[in-house]
Amino acid sequence: MAFGVHHIEIWVADLDSARRSWGWLLVKLGWSVDQEWDGGMSWRCGDAYLVITRPPALSGDAHDRRLPGINHVALHGGSAADVDRIVGEAIDHGWSSLYADRYPHAGGPDHYAAYLENEAGFKVEVVGAS
Repeated sequence: MAFGVHHIEIWVADLDSARRSWGWLLVKLGWSVDQEWDGGMSWRCGDAYLVITRPPALSGDAHDRRLPGINHVALHGGSAADVDRIVGEAIDHGWSSLYADRYPHAGGPDHYAAYLENEAGFKVEVVGAS
């Protein structure tokens, strides 16, 4: 039996914006473009993949991570220096820093991570290797 994440699918209202922000971040974290189609695209990292799509069944136009559902996705970010580089470049690619006053230990003194939010309000935690 295989364990771990198989895939994650994220529905978005603005596909072009999501392609720019998510695409930059995922490629920066070592993911590669897997598939592209009119309504979305996917990136792969090992056996797992992540899909960004604007499906016809979408019932709203705004995401709110504070509502019931998934709050954020946490992804491996490499070394502390790698995470620092991502934080330094993120604003130019549609991401803003959350908890900047506590960076890089907003998750606790033994947890090195960046918390980023894109223009649509999706939150990603980029975790540095311990």
